[in-house]
Formats: sequence, C-alpha cells, structure tokens
Amino acid sequence: MRLHQLLGLPALLLPLLLQSSQVLANDWDDPWAEEESTLSLHGFYELGMGARINRDPLLGRDMTLGEARARYELSDYLGDLRWSVKTDLYADGVEDKLRIDLREALVDFELGNNVDMRLGQQVLTWGTGDMLFLNDLFAKDWQSYFSGRDDDYLKAPSFSAKASYFTSVANLDLVWTPEFQSDRFIKGDRFSYFSAMSDSQMASPDGRIRPQTRDRWGRESQWAARLYGTVDATEWALYAYRGYWTQPLGMTASGEAYFPRLDTYGASARAPLAGGIANAEIAWYEGSDAQGDNPRIPNDQLRVLLGYDREVMTNFNAALQYYLEWTQDYSALKRSWPLADGRYRPDEYRHLLTLRLTQRLRQDNLTLSLFTYWSPSDKDYFVRPAVNYRFDDHWLLTLGGNLFGGQKPHTFFGQFADASSFYARLRYSY
Repeated sequence: MRLHQLLGLPALLLPLLLQSSQVLANDWDDPWAEEESTLSLHGFYELGMGARINRDPLLGRDMTLGEARARYELSDYLGDLRWSVKTDLYADGVEDKLRIDLREALVDFELGNNVDMRLGQQVLTWGTGDMLFLNDLFAKDWQSYFSGRDDDYLKAPSFSAKASYFTSVANLDLVWTPEFQSDRFIKGDRFSYFSAMSDSQMASPDGRIRPQTRDRWGRESQWAARLYGTVDATEWALYAYRGYWTQPLGMTASGEAYFPRLDTYGASARAPLAGGIANAEIAWYEGSDAQGDNPRIPNDQLRVLLGYDREVMTNFNAALQYYLEWTQDYSALKRSWPLADGRYRPDEYRHLLTLRLTQRLRQDNLTLSLFTYWSPSDKDYFVRPAVNYRFDDHWLLTLGGNLFGGQKPHTFFGQFADASSFYARLRYSY
C-alpha cells in the first residue's frame, strides 16, 4: 500500500468505524437484556497529522505523523478473574505500513486476601517524575513521543508478571519480564540521530541502529521491585531493578550496539508543601564497568530529581523539576576517552530543568499546556506546547508541537533539531 493510499484511509475509515461501534454496542447489549452484563467495550478512532518545520535532508520527508488509528478495549469477569484486552489498529502513513499494537492482554486475580496477580501484556509505570524516569526502567516509546502521538504512548507495553502484596504497614510490587523489553528508541528510520562514531547525523538505510538482540526467554529477564507506603501525608517508596539498559548504549569492539547490564536502586517521597505537592527521587545506576574506564559502556551514575507542583491561581497549575545525572569515576573516563580533545565525552554533571504550565478554561473543555525541557549543561531544549478542546463527551481536538534545539549537534535534544514539528489529532471516543 502506497503513501497516498494510506493518507486516503482516514476519510474512508472514520465513518465506517463510527458505524461499526454502534453496531457492536447493539450486538453486545441485546443478549443481556434480562441480565446485567459485566462486559465493557470502549475505545476511540483517531486521525493524526504532523509535519516538520525544517526538512530533514537525510530522510527526505516532511511528515512525522500521518495515521488513522482505531483503539478497542474489552474487559469482563470470569468468576473472580478479570481479563482485559486493549489493541490499536492503525495505518502509518510515515512508514507506509498497516500495524497492530497490542497495548494490553492480561488477567487479574487474587491469591488469598493479600496478594493480587496480573499476568500478560501490560503497561507498567512508577516513580514520581513528570516525563522524567529514574527508577522506572519499564519500556518507553520515544518514537511516539517525538511524533506527536498522545502522551500515553510514551509508555510501551511489555509481557510481564506482576505480583502485589498488601499489608497495613507497606505494600510490595514485584515485576518479572521474562524476555527483555527495550525502549522503542530513535534508530534512524523515523528520525535521524547524531553518531559520535561517524561524527555526523545518521539515518536509514545505512545509518539505522540495529543492536544485538537479547531475546533468550527467561535467561535475559528484567526484574523490578517497589516497596511503598504512606506515613501521615507523605508517600514513600523504595525501588530496585535488575536487567539491562533499555537503550542500546553499549558498543562492542567492532562497533555494534548492544544493551549493557544494569542494576538500579532508589527511593522517592511525595508530600504536601506550602500549598502544593513536593516530590524527591534518587536512583543509583550500577553497570558492568566497575572501574569506569571503558568508554564503550556507560559509567555508574547517581540520578536525583526534585519537583514541586502548585495551583498558582484558579485552574492554572505550574510545576517545576530539577534533574541531575552525576557520572561516577569521571577521571578514569577522561583518561580512557578515545578522542584526545574530549569531543562527545559526557559531562560529569548533566543538569536538566522542566517546567509544566497548565490552564483549564471553558468548564475544563479547553486546556492550554506547555511542557519544556532545558539543559543548562548541554545547552539544548525541547518545548512541547499543546491545545486540547473537547467538543462533547465524544470528540476531542488536539493541536501541538515538538520543538527541539541546541548549540551543539550531538547533545540529546540538539541532535533532533530537524525533527521539530507541529501536529493535529482528532479523536472520537465511545
């Protein structure tokens, strides 16, 4: 199917899908006319378009988002067991492909009075950061986040088993992902990226990142744990993770990317403060380079996050975060760095500030928001303005942008200057 055909799909799909939802609703209702049903059917249909502000010469296309998407959500009970399925069907005009994204396919059940189990495909998250993740090592989807899709798509699903144990003092979550689930990272097909090895911006087909896989089921697993509770009005949590970096940040001697080993340990707290909510989080990242003198894998890191959120005036919220990455054994990294002038070597301290402003108007039907990342150490930024207007209970229009920039082409946000874009999405929910 060609690009012009995919872009023609929205006009054809939307009326058909709207009609099918009504038919489905009627089909589900009739058999249960005399008995209340527990079956739940929800979802949405969405059209999305996004275009670059500046053309990326390596990719040769202006579009960052062009899709017709249908979401179906089904859930019901089988005795005490609950099952749920959420799946997206969509035509991707950027990649000229039809895709299925299984967001959720799970069962929930209890083991005794204190243990809940959740098995299957699911989206997992924890931690206190707002679009910043320290102890949350569950898979992310950066392709969606930069494309203009809904923020919910930043969290990628994984096939996992989650056990939750509840007591009057504290609660414990244990998560096992038997087959390693990496991020859906920027790899050169939808967005170009900066490569220190080639000293230039790279993209498909020659520059696409194809890391070594970690697909040995049960032998390359990810484990995560959270112990959490509440004391007075303060929420606290302790975290641990054993697995791998979810980005291919390692490099073999032959120049092939891979996912290095990683263990993390951390803690967080959230509490009321001066009319708002303050949060703090810390995480220790421990990799496989104990001495810190191997430039092909990341050094150990200490990560710190401080945040504060407050309603400044009626229906207007402001939230600020400070984030620090402190690279350990930095003197050893400097001595072993392969480039004598220190080019592309990470800073010992990477600082990042975020600001979120949210204004709700017209009985909360109109929402104006701005989310910004700014790094004074990298001297780069990422700005995300958005406008959401809800016409009624079904229709939602979103207009927004993803604006990147920086003084250096190799910094995290600076490398995506040609990915800056504006987008629009129209959604019908049922």
